[in-house]
Amino acid sequence: MFQSFFKTAFRYMALHKGFSFINIAGLTLGLTACILIGLFVQDEYLYDKFIPGGDRIYRIYDHFTSNEETADLAVGSPMITPTLLSASPEVESAARVMMLPKIKRLFEIGKIKSYEQSGYFVDSSFFKVFEIPFTHGTPFKSLDNSSSIILSQDLAERFFGPDNPLGKQLLVDKQSFIVNGVFKKNAKFHLLCDYIMPLAAAQVPADRMQSWGWQQFYNYAKLKPGTDVQALQKKFQELVDQRSKAFLNDSRSSNKMIFQPLKDIHLHSANFKFDVEGRGNITYVRALTVIAGFILLIACFNFVNLATAKSLQRAKEVGVRKSIGASKKQLLLQFTGETVLFSGLSLILSTGLVILLLPWLNRFTDKQIGIFFLTNPAILAILVVLGVVTGIAAGFYPAVVLSSFKPVIVLKENASYGKTRSSWLRHALVVSQFTLSALLIISAMVVFNQVGYLHHKDLGFNREEIMFFPMRGEDMFKNTDAFKNQLLQAPGVTAVSIGYGFPGDAVAGDEVLQRKNGKWEKQFATQLMVDYDYIKTLGLNVIAGRGFLRQMATDKDKAFIINETAVRQLGFGTPAKAIGQELAWNPWGARNPDSLKIGTVIGVVKDFNYKSLYDKVELAVLQIFPHAAWKVAVKLKTSGIENSIKAVEKVWSQFSPEYPLEYNFMDENFVQMYKAEDKLKVLVEIFTCIAIFVGCLGLFGLAAYTAERRKKEVGIRKVLGASTQGIVLLLSKSFLLLDFISLIIASPIAWLAMHVWLQNFAYRIVISWWIFFLAAAIALVIALFTVAIQAVKAAFASPVKNLRTE
Repeated sequence: MFQSFFKTAFRYMALHKGFSFINIAGLTLGLTACILIGLFVQDEYLYDKFIPGGDRIYRIYDHFTSNEETADLAVGSPMITPTLLSASPEVESAARVMMLPKIKRLFEIGKIKSYEQSGYFVDSSFFKVFEIPFTHGTPFKSLDNSSSIILSQDLAERFFGPDNPLGKQLLVDKQSFIVNGVFKKNAKFHLLCDYIMPLAAAQVPADRMQSWGWQQFYNYAKLKPGTDVQALQKKFQELVDQRSKAFLNDSRSSNKMIFQPLKDIHLHSANFKFDVEGRGNITYVRALTVIAGFILLIACFNFVNLATAKSLQRAKEVGVRKSIGASKKQLLLQFTGETVLFSGLSLILSTGLVILLLPWLNRFTDKQIGIFFLTNPAILAILVVLGVVTGIAAGFYPAVVLSSFKPVIVLKENASYGKTRSSWLRHALVVSQFTLSALLIISAMVVFNQVGYLHHKDLGFNREEIMFFPMRGEDMFKNTDAFKNQLLQAPGVTAVSIGYGFPGDAVAGDEVLQRKNGKWEKQFATQLMVDYDYIKTLGLNVIAGRGFLRQMATDKDKAFIINETAVRQLGFGTPAKAIGQELAWNPWGARNPDSLKIGTVIGVVKDFNYKSLYDKVELAVLQIFPHAAWKVAVKLKTSGIENSIKAVEKVWSQFSPEYPLEYNFMDENFVQMYKAEDKLKVLVEIFTCIAIFVGCLGLFGLAAYTAERRKKEVGIRKVLGASTQGIVLLLSKSFLLLDFISLIIASPIAWLAMHVWLQNFAYRIVISWWIFFLAAAIALVIALFTVAIQAVKAAFASPVKNLRTE
């Protein structure tokens, strides 16, 4: 019986090549999209799953709330971990990981030199929390010595080759460290790094490590089995409120400690501030999954549409089979089996396409998915199930329609039999296809415009042609003014600023003090440690007061400049009224913790986006604090940039010959910020085009069948004088009406989905009416073009040829 089914199926495919091609092509593209996205999604969910006891590991983050905003801060105080350990017997082990600024360290052994950025300072208990496998050495007490360093296997092989590096010396920024272990690097670790050093090596002052107001650490805890996490979180919050009260006593804000499961860190922290790089985004993962489902649904709808439309051509076959004894169950199995065969062939073709496209996917997403998925029994089983389910889903209804034909009626050639009950379904499916396609078109246009807005919005400063690099070496730090003056004399250099807190780079969060009712009240602020040329170099707009001046001796120790947001949040009213207002700050590293830098506001700058457009501009304070200066911004002329860079390198070599100069440009930092959005834009565009193409395949086939079925009607109309344009309109208008209905359905759904997505950005576009108008025009043109090809072909056909069989 099954042999007969297969023979019939292959014969039908050979006889109806166009129908078979359209269905196989549509299903192949749909399955390819599903498999590629499925592999990507599976890879995203693998993060941190390799760590033993990972289900008991939590990161403690800060849910910060104030009158101005609500934010989730991935970092917290260095006091969180010791407080948790001292008062919570439910904790098996805990560790802090210090958040580092974006700086590369120079690694040296002999003549081998390399800048490395991917590393962390951690507590000695780090490997008790994260049981990462070692290839050399043991994690036990590997970080007890402040001069020890743990390398990844990749980094160790780069410097020491295949030899065992344990006990060997390595210079890091000219400081000597001893290799005390080599760990096996895993790309699925959210703290992906190439080296790990003990926290003691960071040489953080003791008073800073006891501060509740300094949020610079990722805090992790591994709980004992059976611990009630919610109860522990509540108890710990009460403890934090008591112990941090003296530091965080501000009625305008609150800090809630949240225990985040390790498995949620990679995908559920996209909107966290100060988090590790390389995070995923559960919203994008879900969006791509939905898009893949859309494409597969459109392909299935194609099959149902064409199969039901062509069901009348198989009516006699059904009548003959039933008249010689075939049961409805057998016919149902045969026609469903044909669809599963279509799906099986499509699955084989799509698997081949996936193998061809995997290298591109890996390059585009920075992943390492290999064709090993074909050797994974679980994935193979999923693929087979996907193919079978797709085949059954696409073919079940057509099989029911075909198997339900009554032989007495169909053998009398009642061509209208079944037409009424299947046409409504075809119309519904065409509307569904167009709706899904329109959803993707509108979404793609919104994403495209928002990403363009991210890259082109006026940020309030000039980020073009600004060369950016950290200072290195004792001579450079001791002779900062001389270094800066030499840079200013270099050809092509128009301005130089040295400080801490440049746009697109690390900025400091700390309190600023405002006197109210005779007492100093704390207000969280972004601290930008600048020099006299910061405003000039970035092209900031001073809207009240003045900038810092060298000739004003008090500007260094008794002056602050604030932004517009600070004027509002500090209650100064207007920028003009802010001038002369008193502020204070507790300097970093001050010997006397009660010593304050007390000064007045001398200027107000227009708000500028020093962070990404995900974040609102916060209260920012600019002040001169040379002790924090470590980054250099060099403004270059537009012409002759290459020669200017060489001139800067020459000056660099005079002050720091032992360090190679490694630089980037400030605008590159902002491009990097929106890397995920750039990739989302490309993926949405690609999958939207695939969805439209798959939909057009089905529409093309359906239009071809409609034209074929009405060819005699067309012939009669032409004989009676109908024009070509009239016939094209006749055959197209029903499809265009369905397209119009789908646009009405899709528009509010797309608006709602994109409105929710745009809420992730503090600065975003407005979804304008023209986006829907343009999307409607695109969808209508695509549908009209697809249908018109067949309509024009039918209109130009000879009426004599169409009517001669009558």
